[in-house]
Amino acid sequence: MVFEKLKQSFSNLVDKLARIEFSERAFEKYEMDLILNLVESDVAYEVAEYIVSELKQRVVGKKVRVLEDKRNFLKNQLRSLLLEMFNKVGDIDFIKFVKEHKDRKPIVFLFLGPNGHGKTTTIAKIAYMFLKNNITTVIAASDTFRAGAIEQLEVHCKRLGIRLIKHKYGADPAAVAYDAIKHAKSKSIDTVLIDTAGRMQTDKDLMEEMKKIARVTSPDLKVFVGDALTGNDALEQARKFHEEVGIDCSILTKVDADTKGGVALSIVYATNKPIAYVGVGQNYKDLIKFDPIWFVNKILGEN
Repeated sequence: MVFEKLKQSFSNLVDKLARIEFSERAFEKYEMDLILNLVESDVAYEVAEYIVSELKQRVVGKKVRVLEDKRNFLKNQLRSLLLEMFNKVGDIDFIKFVKEHKDRKPIVFLFLGPNGHGKTTTIAKIAYMFLKNNITTVIAASDTFRAGAIEQLEVHCKRLGIRLIKHKYGADPAAVAYDAIKHAKSKSIDTVLIDTAGRMQTDKDLMEEMKKIARVTSPDLKVFVGDALTGNDALEQARKFHEEVGIDCSILTKVDADTKGGVALSIVYATNKPIAYVGVGQNYKDLIKFDPIWFVNKILGEN
């Protein structure tokens, strides 16, 4: 089940704390156990530490005596804490963003992230979403490194009936992106979606390539695409891309298969940027707007 592991971790946290006195000393006795419990659900250690520390500040000294009341009190405090984590980074809706910035058309989306995390498929899903909302788009095949990357995009573009701008393998990825933007301007196309490489000889090469594409294209939104199943690897990759290139939001893929759930918390905490969408299947329609209330309800076992 989706997020089952994280749901169980928070349930265990509530059960343990509900049975102790809300004092500093009693709380500290269980503090490390609570942190490690969350870490097992793909919550990064520093994020688990933050959640437990913040909860401690909100709970210590409070007088709640009945066991069930203590459980409800703890869940309410956790709900508030987790929602604050998401709310403070804001929200982003690609459809609204495009419609609100029509004057700078084409709106350029630069997609970043490791190979194998579903970046290309996610771009196709975004294109499908745009078409369904009467937003025209063109895709730039700026991953000129990975064998099969251009062909994969060609299949998607043919199915969707949209234009793919491509060069040969080994070509300058920034030049491909530039040509896509130029094409969009000449045809009054609303948006450009730029696919990029996720693996090169070294991280340094990759980041320099991404920086160059960003310089040449001046994207309106830089979007990190991360695989929810990769745990803290997704967190470290998001942090790396954010530090080197800067990201504006994230999209998490394979959320339908994510039994742990901690990656969403970790990425938001590490990047201080919102999760825009989550992938919940292989079909083009299987991309949904990320809803913090839905997520928090799931992990606190309230729906």
